[in-house]
Amino acid sequence: MTGDAGPALVFVHYWGGSADTWSGVIDQLPPGQQTVRFDQRGWGTSRALPGPYHLDQLADDLARVAETAVPGPYVLVGHSMGGKASQLVAARRPAGLAGLVLVAPAPPLPPAMVTEEYRQGLSHAYDSPESVAYALGQVLTATPLPEGVRGTAVRDSLAAGAEARREWPLHGIARDITRAARDIEVPVTVLAAEHDVVEPPQVLREHLLPHIPHATLTTIPGAGHLLPLEAPGAVATAIGDFLTALQPVTG
Repeated sequence: MTGDAGPALVFVHYWGGSADTWSGVIDQLPPGQQTVRFDQRGWGTSRALPGPYHLDQLADDLARVAETAVPGPYVLVGHSMGGKASQLVAARRPAGLAGLVLVAPAPPLPPAMVTEEYRQGLSHAYDSPESVAYALGQVLTATPLPEGVRGTAVRDSLAAGAEARREWPLHGIARDITRAARDIEVPVTVLAAEHDVVEPPQVLREHLLPHIPHATLTTIPGAGHLLPLEAPGAVATAIGDFLTALQPVTG
């Protein structure tokens, strides 16, 4: 954990990411902001951790990280798959949770496009450097990534065990967690990306907002699904605005 001021931010990466996904965002947060980030089970430095790798296990891991690493209130910041795991944790209403920032999140209700054929195809997106390059260039981003950032994204996408790599596209992305999402009581802000073809803004309006009705949604222009990599400054600003709005609640 870094920093020592205000609610901590606990960052949860996407399917294919790592703790390093958040480097650009964290670099643009105010000095002294507490942050926690980690590689989820099956990914990066956590690749060797045994399964299962399903959403409930990811949520259990996230809850344990927050409980052990953060001494005071915290805000979960979850991207895509990490956003869905964060929703499950928030639905448990842990005592320290002050808010939820969902960044291009997988919605609680899977949209109709998440068919068996779609999921089978998605499960092979990170099979090789070539398939990762295609996914990054044609699906996940709307703007070219800086060379170093792109290199990290390629590395991260390949740094998973086979079982962890398949679990999300074959099962987690299609899981309906609307009953749990309705139990979320903390403030929630949702960041959508204008050109996201994975979780388009309209999908989030139709498949997330009805189930977390007190959530607010902001669309970040020009970006694709990898918002933390494509628009880290905009994400950091939105997080800062959210923390400011929380001040009357968190003291």
